[in-house]
Amino acid sequence: MARFQQKQKTNRKKRQNLTIREQTQCRFCRERSSYIDYKDIDVLQKLLTNRGKIFSRKRSGNCAGCQRKVKTAIKRARFMALLPYTN
Repeated sequence: MARFQQKQKTNRKKRQNLTIREQTQCRFCRERSSYIDYKDIDVLQKLLTNRGKIFSRKRSGNCAGCQRKVKTAIKRARFMALLPYTN
């Protein structure tokens, strides 16, 4: 029992020494853009794979709100035949 309590104390010390990573803003929040235009194909193509799939938030670096806006913009551009559904 004493060994278990001793391990817990050492783990607490290790957790306190961890550095907190600074959060970076996504590219749309940095530009303070409230609307992501579906006609801006150059920006939208950077958020797609070469197969036409949308990059995840972790891969693209977008925040949750901007990722939803990007998703609707890409879907609108696909519907208007500005972007392909697949390659």
